[in-house]
Amino acid sequence: MPSFAFIRVVLVLCMLLQSGTALAQVSETEIRSIFPKLTRIGEPLENPSVVPVYQLDQLLGYVFETNDLTNLPGFSGERINLLIGLDASGTLVKLKVLNHHEPIFLHGLGEQPMVEFIHQYEGITVDKRIIVDSRHSGQDPDGSGTVYIDGITKATVSVLVMNDTVLSAALQVARAYLEGFERPPTVTVREDVFQPYSWQQMESNGLLRYWPVSQAQLQQGFPLALEDYQDPELQQALAESDLPGRYYYAYLNTPVTGKNILGEQEYQRLMTVLRPGEHAILVASVGAYGFLEPEFRRGTVPSRLGMSQNGLPVDIRDLDFFDNTRPQFPADAPAFEELRVFRIKAQSGFDPSQPMTLNLDLDLPRNHLIRDQAQFEDSYQLPAELFKIEVTEEVKPMPLWQRLWLDRWLQIAGLVMTLLVVTAAFIWQHRLSAHSRRFHQVRWGVMLVTLFFIGIYAQGQLSVVNIYTLLLQIAKGFDIEVFLLDPVLFVLWTYVFITLFLWGRGVFCGWLCPFGVLQEIAAKVGSLLKLKQVKIPPKVHQTLQKLKYLLLLVLVGSAFWSVTLAERLAELEPFKTAITLVFVRSWPFVVYALLLLVVGMFIHKFFCRYLCPLGAGLAVLGKFSLFRWLHRRAECGKPCQLCKVRCGIDSINRDGSVDYNECIQCMECIVILNNDDQCAIELSQNKQRQRKAANQGDIPARQLS
Repeated sequence: MPSFAFIRVVLVLCMLLQSGTALAQVSETEIRSIFPKLTRIGEPLENPSVVPVYQLDQLLGYVFETNDLTNLPGFSGERINLLIGLDASGTLVKLKVLNHHEPIFLHGLGEQPMVEFIHQYEGITVDKRIIVDSRHSGQDPDGSGTVYIDGITKATVSVLVMNDTVLSAALQVARAYLEGFERPPTVTVREDVFQPYSWQQMESNGLLRYWPVSQAQLQQGFPLALEDYQDPELQQALAESDLPGRYYYAYLNTPVTGKNILGEQEYQRLMTVLRPGEHAILVASVGAYGFLEPEFRRGTVPSRLGMSQNGLPVDIRDLDFFDNTRPQFPADAPAFEELRVFRIKAQSGFDPSQPMTLNLDLDLPRNHLIRDQAQFEDSYQLPAELFKIEVTEEVKPMPLWQRLWLDRWLQIAGLVMTLLVVTAAFIWQHRLSAHSRRFHQVRWGVMLVTLFFIGIYAQGQLSVVNIYTLLLQIAKGFDIEVFLLDPVLFVLWTYVFITLFLWGRGVFCGWLCPFGVLQEIAAKVGSLLKLKQVKIPPKVHQTLQKLKYLLLLVLVGSAFWSVTLAERLAELEPFKTAITLVFVRSWPFVVYALLLLVVGMFIHKFFCRYLCPLGAGLAVLGKFSLFRWLHRRAECGKPCQLCKVRCGIDSINRDGSVDYNECIQCMECIVILNNDDQCAIELSQNKQRQRKAANQGDIPARQLS
């Protein structure tokens, strides 16, 4: 590069560094790695912030940081800052992670999966429909407009944040600086246009579309004769009719289409289901060959069916509208084999007044190794008088946290049900504990659900890292959306926080901590193997109990010094290794977690008692709990020591009182007290009563032996 050009590049980069705008962290070398053919870097542009790069006078594309264009917090509460190169045709050239604080990548899976994930976007144009779905990874046939990319197991939130970050930032740049990506004009439905029509009249007036697909049309898309493909669905359709595909589709938001097709009542229900700015499309089929793939799941995005407009993909997702009802179609409507209503989100840029195209993407197997693909499409436009153009504010997309809550409803429902069972167990703990066998069935049932459903499946393991995030958010300005990104953790933390002030730390530590359950299992295995339990001397025990509070202070304090350091120190918790990653990790972490469990076979819940900083934090707040519901008798401690001896976590004092700072509320002590055949005092009193009765001649003496 000529020296004057190099000086120009340096001056531009210095200006960017001083201004604090686009590419503040990026060197010329990194820009050149994205566009190797560049000869000069242009002046930075604003709204949105990008830097154009050129080869002589030809625009190569734009380089930008996502932090300058988006404000989507990751799981850690901090944004994931990406460097993106977008060429002049709207293709993503290269992506690089500049900065992030996602714990799962920093100290769990490692950063390589994150790098591999964002590299999947390279070579994709921003007019493609991108779906994060590992089941169908790879791009659909040319022209289909859909790209499936692999997600990352155990990092769902981070993956979705990165996906939204890439697409949001790239689309902003494309719409601002590139031709063909402009957002269509805003239109609204005219509510005053309505006239009753039959099905045939709607079809004749262009209010709904009939799309027949003949055998001849299908044959044009495939190299082999249709009869040669091993597809039972297609072969059945070919045998039944010369028109294997017979499809109807219609836009439902307008009263003249929605009311005539669905009926007044169902149309109004649809309008309440749709959110502001969203659209609904009805698609139906007659005959054996439908528009949904056999493995289609309700409420998801279809892979066989798609939509586009102005050459850009339009995301459609099944609304599952007819889950419990069937529509009252006009009397002359056909009998449909398949019928679905699809939702188009507000941020899609869809304009119902413009032509829309329905795409049918077929994938037929020649044999178990080779498949052929073809795409068929049909266009349709509604009459212009159904709409009016208005100047309105752009509808903001649904926040990521809301989408996550909707997607994880099953996990949320399962968690809430479990929490209701735990709450009932605590409210009616004396009634339940009076039945020893039933109590243990309930508690072990809850614990197994905690381990496998809440912990491993739903990833609901609380951590001291969550405390970092809360304190740092409070220090920098609280944003509740950061915590809403993980609905399972949010619901669980909310419940734990409330119950801390009711019953103390034991609700979580004894019932809802997945790693705590693993320790209970380890202790049970040790008992079955008849391993001799190590008894810690009282003074040593009391000293070791204070260790977790010291560790909590060090870990929380380190977060204000360096978040990265705090996250590394948080590896003191084996939760990520044992629960989040299920021991699929490098050997030092696995050995550490297993060692704690092995020690727990000899010292009951060793980690909980002495090392857990999360338990220490919960114990601090648990000091303010309102209730002390673990019943004690006057004889407890004086003279009876049975409960203290049997307390696995050693939280019962010699005087019989309970140390609620350390108690995990396993309720074993009240099981003993509420069962006459277990409580030593009750057994002793019963024996005294029997002897007294025997002395009075009521009971034969031999029955007392």
